[in-house]
Amino acid sequence: MMEKELIPNLFRTEYQKIVSVLSNLFGIHHIEIAEDIVSDTFLAATETWAIKGIPDNPTAWLYTVAKNKTKNYFKRNDVFEKKIATEIKYNTPLNNPETEIDLSEQNIADSQLAMIFTVCNPCNSNEAQIALALNLLCGFGINEISDAFLSNKEVIYKRINRAKEKLKEENIKIQHPNSAEINERIETVLKTIYLLYSEGYYSTSQNTTLRKDLCAEAMRLTYLLIQNESTNLPATNALMALMCFHSSRFEARTSENGEIILYQDQDELLWNQELIDKGTYFLSKSSSGNKLSKYHLEAGIAYWHTQKKDSPEKWQHILELYNNLIILEYSPIVALNRTFALSKVNGKKEAIIEAEKLNLTDNHFYYSLLGNLYTDVDNKKAHQHFETALSLAKTITEKNIINKNILQLSFF
Repeated sequence: MMEKELIPNLFRTEYQKIVSVLSNLFGIHHIEIAEDIVSDTFLAATETWAIKGIPDNPTAWLYTVAKNKTKNYFKRNDVFEKKIATEIKYNTPLNNPETEIDLSEQNIADSQLAMIFTVCNPCNSNEAQIALALNLLCGFGINEISDAFLSNKEVIYKRINRAKEKLKEENIKIQHPNSAEINERIETVLKTIYLLYSEGYYSTSQNTTLRKDLCAEAMRLTYLLIQNESTNLPATNALMALMCFHSSRFEARTSENGEIILYQDQDELLWNQELIDKGTYFLSKSSSGNKLSKYHLEAGIAYWHTQKKDSPEKWQHILELYNNLIILEYSPIVALNRTFALSKVNGKKEAIIEAEKLNLTDNHFYYSLLGNLYTDVDNKKAHQHFETALSLAKTITEKNIINKNILQLSFF
């Protein structure tokens, strides 16, 4: 791999690991020091490797330089040593040349787990947690995060800084969570990772590479939880299953020019069978215990969507799962999706009655669904609903899909 490709790849895979370990060392109040040291490490790699060439073991080189820069920081900063180091849990003097900065595989995993529970603290809003997770846990820069949120850089910069300040104000500790903390916070952690995945999978950004990276990072964090015995819970496995099933259809969801391909029009040969098999494995693993989460139900729905054949059994299962999901955690979007499954099982007329009860008059998906349900029942109404959906849609991709539906109606 060439240097211009290697360093960005290593930045994506190693940045968050080293930041997690050093943040764990410095504490939440001095997390910027950890970030600066790691950034300087990658800058040194860029400059040194351009002159001397890529070392035999680039990752080990990064770890060694990061350790040395950390030790040098301690040596140079007497004020830090006297006023701050006492807050750090290590008893060994930090300016001691023998002090070991532990970048072992186990400590990296432990530090990342501690950081996940720190970043996903409910003292911050969902949006702030996601932005901070992308920045600290995934190594995304401000530009990438602003692209993911379809926002400007200044907004994202302020959001991340406010999130960090809030963690400092609340004096949140970066530490391995105990059993009580895991039970108390795991739902927030899983929700943040779920929303992070959704930012990628349902993103309206045209940056396909970024969307895939967001999904991959959410899956990586979930797998990190699965690898730890204390967080390897049924809900964690269910979330992993859900993401595997959704990701299996990633390549089939968009055309070469970036347009969304609807489920019924997707090429099944482009679905990733390996991910479907992994999803099935994790769904099976999630069946232990006696607590049903939304991720179990959504994973079940996603599983049936990996079965392309349009059978009555498939839609009956999907409808039942949606019925249970509405009872467990109601949302208008879940109710909206349920009406499509209802139309497949009981017909369009019953689905129309249920859909119109929702009255989601500011949502273009609502009018698109009504347009589809009224097609072949009352094409004039279908056309009206599609026109309303078109007026509410925000992206070119969404407008193109609606325009195709309007064009198809013109042939009736």
